[in-house]
Amino acid sequence: MTRRDWIGIGLAAGVDGAPLTGLRHLLPAATHERFLIKASYHAPVRKTPELRVGDRRVMGQRTDSDGQFWLFDAPGLRPDTAYSLRLDGGEPWTLRTFAPPDATVEQFRLLVYTCAGGHDAMTIEGTQNPYWVSIPARRALFMRALREKPDAMVAIGDHVYWDLRYGRGTGRLPIGQQPWARALMGDDFDRSLPVIGTRNETILKRAVDRQIAELYGTLFRSTPTHFIQDDHDYFENDEAIATGISFPPDDFMMRLARATQHLYFPEHLPNADRPAGLAGASAGDRASGLSECYGTLRVGRLAELLLYDCRRFQTLQGPHARLVPDNTEEWLLRRMASSPARHVVNVPSMPIGWSAGKWGEWYPDVLDDNGRLGVAKVKYFWQEGWRSQHDRLLTASSQSDRLAVFLSGDLHALAHGAIARNGRLDLRGNPVHSVLTGPVSTGPRGWPSAARGTPPMVATGLEVKETLAPLEHNGFTIIDFTRDRMDFRMYSWKMGRAETEIDGLEPVHRFSLAR
Repeated sequence: MTRRDWIGIGLAAGVDGAPLTGLRHLLPAATHERFLIKASYHAPVRKTPELRVGDRRVMGQRTDSDGQFWLFDAPGLRPDTAYSLRLDGGEPWTLRTFAPPDATVEQFRLLVYTCAGGHDAMTIEGTQNPYWVSIPARRALFMRALREKPDAMVAIGDHVYWDLRYGRGTGRLPIGQQPWARALMGDDFDRSLPVIGTRNETILKRAVDRQIAELYGTLFRSTPTHFIQDDHDYFENDEAIATGISFPPDDFMMRLARATQHLYFPEHLPNADRPAGLAGASAGDRASGLSECYGTLRVGRLAELLLYDCRRFQTLQGPHARLVPDNTEEWLLRRMASSPARHVVNVPSMPIGWSAGKWGEWYPDVLDDNGRLGVAKVKYFWQEGWRSQHDRLLTASSQSDRLAVFLSGDLHALAHGAIARNGRLDLRGNPVHSVLTGPVSTGPRGWPSAARGTPPMVATGLEVKETLAPLEHNGFTIIDFTRDRMDFRMYSWKMGRAETEIDGLEPVHRFSLAR
């Protein structure tokens, strides 16, 4: 029986979103030898819950103050094995470990998307129109994607929208300070206090429950998940204006991001080829070996996906600035050069190839006074070292003997382009393929053309052959990995169309890469 057959069995009883008894949400991570599961209950649990993994008993570890949120950590599992899981004697479901790193794997299917967050109570100012896609419509998109029986999921950033201090320089209140949000929270965060164990914890849950726990429910209980954090997951938009600069994150932003991850979705599990000492890894208040910012999705000798947050440890040092630390960059370069996997794919939180003029980009592009995107105007406080790091990563990817592929989120679009030239560097021998994977929740005000005055455009200094120019639609991407190729299917829908269309979505764009 194939992995997808087992996943189909696991979803058969719950693909309509029916929850497991008592559970509000459940999100698992997996490697070839370990499961890590984050879960929450509709009401606090006084007795420590027990998870059965086959014939093993795994006791829950409480992650919040009142016993509503729990993690289950199951190491020492058998590779490439479908386990029957059962929580507190409830309904069983299946979850499978991956093949070991040295195994031959013939095929692997990945679901990838971005920007699923947003509290759907928010409406556009002065109207009754929602700002984000409704939770039921987002869940319908997930269910349509899960019908393709992916072997794993990657969600690239912006799982939470609740900005506290920055509002894109427009003069509007940031999301978390708008009247409806303040009424929902009932109080303001106290930046001088910890998050967990203080009144900040209650406020955090009121802001995030709807965006993650109630959005995902138990839909992904049989699909290993990988979450990469981006700017809004630190409760701010990336912004540099005269009144302030939002990143690198300050201490309270870090505490909010860490608490959100600790409660709602799994950290990255250890990988023998990823150093345990990278920034944000092996923290004393996390389970053994976990990494909060940099992860690996390894599928035997078939595929290795390098997952990285470009926000938490970014620096502002001019030509020496970085979006990931030097030792993280060294790990990325080393894996691109020496991984035994047939496919090595970069998955940064920050998009490659296109710009919308945001401050926190690899690129210096910004809208000029005539509304044109480019470098005629200096982008305030942009750091040239970011572009230098970008150049090194693209060069390393192109110079490998594999397909050069980057999957990205953040930019609220679906797109594919092959980067043939980066400045003076000719990449035509092995073009770098960049894919914008599609946003799930974006509503009328969230598209770059609306929020920033321009659609995503090819960044200055790049020559890109687009097979799909940035399409400002909601959607997701399915990728099939086989030994010598990668096949992409991109699905799209847009708010304003009937939600009943989602169940019947077919790919709006297909392409294949072979080397």
